[in-house]
Amino acid sequence: MVDKESNKTHFGFTEVAVEDKARLVGEVFSSVADSYDIMNDLMSFGVHRLWKRHFVRRVAIQPGAKVLDLAGGTGDIARLLLPRVGNAGSVVLSDINPEMLAVGRARMEDQGIVKGLEYVLANAEELPFQDSSFDAITIAFGLRNVTDKAAALLEMHRVLKPGGQVNILEFSQVKSKIMERLYEQYSFSLLPKIGAIVAKDEDSYRYLAESIRKHPDQETLANMLRDAGFKKVSYENMTNGVVAIHRGYHV
Repeated sequence: MVDKESNKTHFGFTEVAVEDKARLVGEVFSSVADSYDIMNDLMSFGVHRLWKRHFVRRVAIQPGAKVLDLAGGTGDIARLLLPRVGNAGSVVLSDINPEMLAVGRARMEDQGIVKGLEYVLANAEELPFQDSSFDAITIAFGLRNVTDKAAALLEMHRVLKPGGQVNILEFSQVKSKIMERLYEQYSFSLLPKIGAIVAKDEDSYRYLAESIRKHPDQETLANMLRDAGFKKVSYENMTNGVVAIHRGYHV
């Protein structure tokens, strides 16, 4: 969270100046972009694919909808959204990191997925879109890396059409004490070592583990959505709270 008085925020467990966090996060994702997908499979034992499919199935959209996928990275969510919006709809795949966006675009084009897609380099805290531009917004495993989450949620509310839905998939607070202990051991002992071997970058994966612990828990994030103006806010835990889906509407 951003401390307005000290102008400090967290980068994992380290306190940094607010203006430095975006650069530091950018360096992490520039480093891991090429190995991001295989690392996701290894880190979650493939379960992230099930989480993402369930997440997209629950997005409230109709054929012809225009959807913004924030922190879209390598395109997993956008690819799943495209059949939902159909030939008359579109998906804007947006990311703050040019390397991640380039990997996502290359993957889509290699698979012949071109129609209905637009790519936009953008900061979630200052979206380059007009008010009421989108029928729905998705962000999967990206919100925890945003410096000013409250500002980003306000921007999401601004660019959503009335009646539109925001959908956030993010790591959250584990509800089982036994599972929490195992998760802690895995995150801080094994995960950085996997990062060192596969991505040749132990420090970035240590940051990613730390960033999960600094992310707001389920109720805190739900209240942040309400503070940003969203209504009918709800959340759904998956895998005992390892991840959670938050939803809210622009009413």
